[in-house]
Amino acid sequence: MATMVLPGLLPGACRTPLISLLLVCCLLPPGAPGQKFPLKVEVQSPVVPAGGSFLVNCSTDCPNPNLIALETSLSKEPVGNGLGWAAFQLFNVTGDTQVLCSGFCNGVQMIGFLIITVYRFPERVELLPLPRWQPVGENLTLRCQVAGGAPRRNLTVVLLRGEEELSRQPAVGEPAEVTVTVLAGRDDHRTNFSCRTELDLRPGGLGLFQNSSAPRQLQTFALPVTTPHLTVPRFLEVGTTWSVNCTLDGLFPASEVQVHLALGNQTLNSTVESHENTITATATATASMEQEGAQEIVCNMTLANVSWEARENITIYSFQGPILNLSEPSAPEGTAVTVTCLAGPRVQVTLDGIPAPAPGQPVQFQLNATETDDRRIFFCSATLQVDGEILHRNSSVLLRVLYGPTIDQAKCPQRLTWKDRTIHVLQCQARGNPDPTLHCFQEGSRLEVPIGIPFLVRLNHNGTYSCKAASSRGTHTITVVMNVWDRNARAVSIVLGVLAVLGVVTICAALLYVFGVHRHSAIYHVNQGSTSLPLTSRQPEEAVGEDPSTSS
Repeated sequence: MATMVLPGLLPGACRTPLISLLLVCCLLPPGAPGQKFPLKVEVQSPVVPAGGSFLVNCSTDCPNPNLIALETSLSKEPVGNGLGWAAFQLFNVTGDTQVLCSGFCNGVQMIGFLIITVYRFPERVELLPLPRWQPVGENLTLRCQVAGGAPRRNLTVVLLRGEEELSRQPAVGEPAEVTVTVLAGRDDHRTNFSCRTELDLRPGGLGLFQNSSAPRQLQTFALPVTTPHLTVPRFLEVGTTWSVNCTLDGLFPASEVQVHLALGNQTLNSTVESHENTITATATATASMEQEGAQEIVCNMTLANVSWEARENITIYSFQGPILNLSEPSAPEGTAVTVTCLAGPRVQVTLDGIPAPAPGQPVQFQLNATETDDRRIFFCSATLQVDGEILHRNSSVLLRVLYGPTIDQAKCPQRLTWKDRTIHVLQCQARGNPDPTLHCFQEGSRLEVPIGIPFLVRLNHNGTYSCKAASSRGTHTITVVMNVWDRNARAVSIVLGVLAVLGVVTICAALLYVFGVHRHSAIYHVNQGSTSLPLTSRQPEEAVGEDPSTSS
């Protein structure tokens, strides 16, 4: 449907009855005196709309005019007259026409005529439909059709891209069709194309009338040379949530791509994001038991009625277990405990190295709980073969055995020797389940010595201690003797010992000295004057410093 945008003119053909005009002119005698008073034909505008009416005034300067009349094929009505003039209203103008005024001046006939041009606005201005999708880099032909409109000589058709003028051509034919070819580009995507008619009646004293077609939006596209890249897990466990990612590069416009993700017959809700020439679709889903087995993930992307597709296989499996149970998770010592491990169908389990008879069957064994089994960990491994791959899963359980307390004598010495006013730690440990309490009390005084904590040893700590471990399962007691000696008494003993050693050393030195002096005094002298006398010993000389009054 055409829309008038701006004032304008419609083209039309002027069809003047030239033959009648020529005949009238030929009847006038050349040089007749009456012709010096011409008969004027006047209208407000020589261009009138189709179907409209207009006023014609026939007038002359002749002093004695008479019989002024109007000749026309249109419906007319006299609206007034006077000396030298007559006015008429003409109705229902449908096409270009000629009006002719006639009269007599002094017996001489006067004639005047005027060509009336009729204009019509186009009944239809339409840009023919564009392709739904136009490939980038290919020619696009725009076609505009114009029905009606007059006078055609004043009618022009303009083809537009947005506000850009692509072509300007006259309207020829009925309906007139104007074409132009342009090269489609990426910038043309979502661009409006239209056509406009311009009816120029400015030469007739009117204006420029414009009618525009409804705009049509063009969609351009460019296709990728690759297929979508689909990323999915190879295996998927029942009950787990997983994600699938599908990406395609090199297409335009990425924002216009339609994406469809499906797991088998189930359509996945996807989130689509586009960035420049890349489209990415992401979906999450939870595998169900009904989908167990081989499935196919499909990613389909469509643009401009062209589709790209990627497919990937996925195996959905159910891996139940392993479930490891103890008949008595906390068993008293001596109790029979049964250990059982089981899993789902097609799952092979092994309990502490003991395999089940066949996949899908449990494995178990029994033991008599002892102290050494406390905190024992049992392991069960499960394997499942899925599409040629071995999947592993493990489970463990802890056994607690209830047994009475025992003090470890290797870690609690029964005899200790410490000196007074020194820091020491009494290291004693007890085991049992439940964990026992351990206390050491001095016999008689009930003095308690801390265990595992440094303390100052005093003389009153000397004595025999009873160390007892107790729990709800019983008690265990050992005796620890603690000898504490006074550090001062030891010093006296050391001094006495040193003095005794010094005394012994002194006596030995005196004896050695006396012995040495005796050896020096028993020296024999030989009288070389006579060889016949026998040898006699010589008495030692008097001590040095002897009183002389005693000598004779």
